[in-house]
Amino acid sequence: MLVAAAVCPCPPLLVPEVAAGAAPELDALRAACLDAVAVLAAARPDRLVVLGPAGPADRGTYPQGAPGSFRGLGVDVDVRLGQGGPAGERELPQSLAVAAWLLQRTGWAAAPVEGLGVGEELEAERCLASGRELAGAAGRVAFLVMGDGSACRTVKAPGYLDERAEPFDAGAARALGAADTAALAALDVELAHGLKVAGRAPWQVLAGAGEGAGLRGQLLYEDAPYGVGYFVAGWS
Repeated sequence: MLVAAAVCPCPPLLVPEVAAGAAPELDALRAACLDAVAVLAAARPDRLVVLGPAGPADRGTYPQGAPGSFRGLGVDVDVRLGQGGPAGERELPQSLAVAAWLLQRTGWAAAPVEGLGVGEELEAERCLASGRELAGAAGRVAFLVMGDGSACRTVKAPGYLDERAEPFDAGAARALGAADTAALAALDVELAHGLKVAGRAPWQVLAGAGEGAGLRGQLLYEDAPYGVGYFVAGWS
């Protein structure tokens, strides 16, 4: 059963060494993410599932202790998914590496951790079914869900300006902040793809896990720096 969830965006710029001189610009976002992770620890889960968008080669599960790195971005920063455990052979996808960094910053030791890389094009029904299965796999399950909103909020955004982006993000933020699983399940898959929404599939996995759990949500952060929608929410 899902007992808590934290929703965070997954730009590598959350890692100060990656952001370098621009790091202070995201201080408020980092603080909100750490507050959301604290919600998970307070719920005393038996298991923490960390999920985020992943490309074709990075989908699937990652064990506790799986390694990640930001060396490809030119910084000497390595992470592991949770403490101890086997290292595994595959490196974490970027979204899960950012999650691992957040967990390390909070000294996570509240429960065993496992990761799941979710294909960004995964159909809504399969996302919901996956969430239900994950939530039923242990007595008290918490989720750390990584994913960005639209990448089309300004002309300088990665996907350029699209007038549909702001309304989509506003609806997603409301749903995440209210722990509204029905609204998350109803997100338009094709529109999300067109707006380069990296978080759509992970959010819909969360929607499946949260069905009937009776959780309440709180939106801790909402903004679009660099033209990309970033939201932080805690469910408890």
